[in-house]
Amino acid sequence: MRIPKDATLLRIFIGEQARHDGKPLFEAIVVEARHANLAGATVLRGPLGFGHSSRLHNAKILALSEDLPVVVEIVDAPEKIEAFLPILDVMMRDRGLITLERIQVLRYGPTPSA
Repeated sequence: MRIPKDATLLRIFIGEQARHDGKPLFEAIVVEARHANLAGATVLRGPLGFGHSSRLHNAKILALSEDLPVVVEIVDAPEKIEAFLPILDVMMRDRGLITLERIQVLRYGPTPSA
């Protein structure tokens, strides 16, 4: 699979406990991104964060949160990301934060042989 040099980064901020059809929302998003043949997705778990509620979510041993912040990052061509947004909108409902950034891809996978 190839990604154009000028691509889009889709970043999704949600809570670890958010669910979609009985499974973690972050997992459901990654599975749907794969079904949509997007170039790649990564899930990052945050040790500390807060959202629109301003409630702190943290991973300190004495105050373990059951809802740590999670970020899903997906990179692909702008038109493929745009096509994925309606699917994501249904999955997210009224939760989380979604951002888009224009990026330049410097490397994706092994460098082709000359």
